[in-house]
Amino acid sequence: MSNSATINIPTMAELAARGEAPEILFWVGCAGSYDERYKSVTKAFVEILNKVGIRFAVLGEEETCTGDPARRAGNEFLFQMQAMANIQVLNGYGIKKIVTACPHCFNTIKNEYPDLGGEYEVLHHAEFLQQLIDAGKIKMTDGSTYQGQKITYHDSCYLGRANDIYEAPRSVLAALDAQLVEMKRCRTNGLCCGAGGAQMFKEAEPGKKEINAERADDVVASGADIVATACPFCMTMLQDGLRHNYEEKGIKVLDLAQLLNSRDKG
Repeated sequence: MSNSATINIPTMAELAARGEAPEILFWVGCAGSYDERYKSVTKAFVEILNKVGIRFAVLGEEETCTGDPARRAGNEFLFQMQAMANIQVLNGYGIKKIVTACPHCFNTIKNEYPDLGGEYEVLHHAEFLQQLIDAGKIKMTDGSTYQGQKITYHDSCYLGRANDIYEAPRSVLAALDAQLVEMKRCRTNGLCCGAGGAQMFKEAEPGKKEINAERADDVVASGADIVATACPFCMTMLQDGLRHNYEEKGIKVLDLAQLLNSRDKG
């Protein structure tokens, strides 16, 4: 990710060269760096950080995959190679606090890196955005961006069941002037989008229906106009499921940062 006239994105190398340290390291993740759909989420989150004056940095080219897909697919050797390389870079910069918009990166760095010597305070961006709202650093504009619209939230498995984070994303959505409607399967009873456990990277197994098509049915049944997500995998699977079966309904799939950024005055 390169700097532009309107978006300031410093790297850790740049800050270290000036003898400076960030408040947080923004771990962008593979999807946030390369996936066209999730790049817009990265941009929205960075714009929020710049608006509220958070001193942050990214690793840039020094950031590599956390190793999550490798471990989920059963390649423990590759996972440990990738994890150790990242830990060496993070510890070399003396990183203390990490925020990421990917639940898979979040879960791996928070819960699995400590076993290999990577001890950090790790927050998902839903938690961090909630903190900014609670502290009054994000103030919502008056207007009708989402007024009269129904938003449902899809619980990511790695945020919800794996890390018991259910309230933070809903608190972020509560800051919008929209109606939050829950799907029948939500929170601890939420249904996976179908991408977890490295399933996104392999062909579907024999069965009568794709998981993301089943989840798209849940979205439509909720009557929502917008599905809020907090995970790149979920965003991809839900968009594809809705586009394949319910394209005529025009239901949007947006990340929390995108929703908040369109209503935030900084």
